[in-house]
Amino acid sequence: MTNEIRMVNIRKTFGEVVANDKVCLTINPGEILSLLGENGSGKTTLMNMLSGIYQPDGGHIFVGGREVVIRSPRDAFALGIGMIHQHFKLVDVLTAAENIILGLNEGALTDLKAVGVRVKAICDRYGFVVEPDKKVYEMSVSEKQTLEIVKLLYRGAEILILDEPTAVLTPQETDMLFAVMRNMKEDGKAIIIITHKLHEVMDISDRVAVLRKGLFIGEVPTCETDPQKLTDMMVGRAVSLNIDRPEPKERRECLSMKNVTVVDSDGVKKLNDVSFTAYGGEILGIAGISGSGQKELLETVAGLCRVCPGGVIAYTAQDGAERDDLVGKSPVEIRNLGVRLAFVPEDRLGMGLVGSMGIPDNMMLRSYKEGHSPFTNRKKPKELGAAVVRDLEVVTPGLTTPVRKLSGGNVQKVLVGRELAASPSLLMTAYAVRGLDINTSYTIYRLLNEQKGRGAAVIYVGEDLDVLLELCDRILVLCAGQISGIVDGRNTTKEEVGLMMTHLSAAEEGVDS
Repeated sequence: MTNEIRMVNIRKTFGEVVANDKVCLTINPGEILSLLGENGSGKTTLMNMLSGIYQPDGGHIFVGGREVVIRSPRDAFALGIGMIHQHFKLVDVLTAAENIILGLNEGALTDLKAVGVRVKAICDRYGFVVEPDKKVYEMSVSEKQTLEIVKLLYRGAEILILDEPTAVLTPQETDMLFAVMRNMKEDGKAIIIITHKLHEVMDISDRVAVLRKGLFIGEVPTCETDPQKLTDMMVGRAVSLNIDRPEPKERRECLSMKNVTVVDSDGVKKLNDVSFTAYGGEILGIAGISGSGQKELLETVAGLCRVCPGGVIAYTAQDGAERDDLVGKSPVEIRNLGVRLAFVPEDRLGMGLVGSMGIPDNMMLRSYKEGHSPFTNRKKPKELGAAVVRDLEVVTPGLTTPVRKLSGGNVQKVLVGRELAASPSLLMTAYAVRGLDINTSYTIYRLLNEQKGRGAAVIYVGEDLDVLLELCDRILVLCAGQISGIVDGRNTTKEEVGLMMTHLSAAEEGVDS
């Protein structure tokens, strides 16, 4: 049976930044605890200390009434504590069984057949489905997540920490995960989930603990609270949880994609005969399980992917006077055509920002070629950077701090703020609110609606179907690189979109609505 865990007066600093300050938290056996808080509130840092990745600067951790020191993940495993991060720690070329035993001291030779038998026993006990001989690179996202959980259980974990566990799952996959979590809870396991999805908190958790700016604000039984109260605790003031969706005005064609196919360097089709139209004055949502072609669709429009012969990507200027074919053009050539395109990519630091530079220099990446002098003008980028920090509440020691030193959510704020400041006529965003807290997420939704209101075409790739259904005028659903349908955001359901994400209807391929 799982032992009770108590974290008492935990403190953690990074330089001058206080991530956690005198945080007290109790984790009970046989319960699911949700850990909530805005970006930078210290949720993941706190759990990283419990799982041995960080060591606290002060405070005490007790397991079963005995004080312990957790210096490494190995120490955490010895105490039955394991953490599943947003980015899975798996080796793609190995099988499920090989990943499960990787790093364990079970001798030079391991009986993989015996491992498979034990894995099957774990799966049967909790309701998992894992194929021990299947390679990780052949698995879906939900299969990889399942493998991570089984890996922890195989190693004897009694306390499981899940960081944003449903971020890239379909509604059906989320339901399956929650069923397994309930089975583990019934077996006496303690489960901690870090999430921003309040409807899931209300659905799955028994108790909710809230952090704000590194401080423990309080805890409450889930049955005695609601999303509005939890949001107010996180933010410290009343925040509206309503997402506006004004009716499109003067809807006009902005981007038209016809019969577009994209093949990667290995000959794999990432997009297959895709056709759709994005209109100015509306938000077009893109739904699909991870790897369905969302990334390639946006990058193809931006000139980063090569289109196979026969495909057409036509951009119509806001005044309707010009119509340009973007196929075969580089990002610089697209910009030189006068196309006012803004792109928030999925890869924040690899593609969107330069991690070693501060905020003003990253602001300048969009404008440095507009100068007529060999010397760059830093005044406007600095002003823009200060405005983004102020308006989006970016937590940073200073404007010149390298953005790689900021939390993931604050990096995303800098990137989104820069792209929105360009006043685009076509705005494409890939997971614009991934990792952002409730307050900032709703700020982003408001800003997207402002772009829609000024006539821009907004293409919003999202992973939260509840948000897609509230925010978007139409939703395009991708499945294995093909369009399985385009539905009205006002008249569809989460279940309908979820099924379309996993089942491709031949009758709906290439639908242009």
